[in-house]
Amino acid sequence: EVELVESGGGSVQAGGSLRLSCTAARFAFDDSDMAWYRQTPGNECEKVASITTDGRTYYAESVNGRFTISRDSAKGPVYLQMNSLKLEDTAVYYCAVDETPCSMVIGHAWGQGTQVTVSS
Repeated sequence: EVELVESGGGSVQAGGSLRLSCTAARFAFDDSDMAWYRQTPGNECEKVASITTDGRTYYAESVNGRFTISRDSAKGPVYLQMNSLKLEDTAVYYCAVDETPCSMVIGHAWGQGTQVTVSS
């Protein structure tokens, strides 16, 4: 059973930055397109960014221009640089294989997530 480990979350003031990391043992990052999802306090789930094995990226409109997804190589780890954080970015952030249904992601199919809290 593979578990992805998210880290780097925390509390930050609006306008600040955080960098999330996604690592795993015994996981073939180089075979997988990866994504970051988030679950808000209202239990809404959203895919915020994804990156293919060859580096093509996607961003949700809500984070485009503020967040950057990257990977050191196709072998991982995967990062999410979050700048100009807003109150509405408060959520639990999950790393997962891209195209995983949200219900599975927030059900901890891949990892436990990392909490990001943005305050004014």
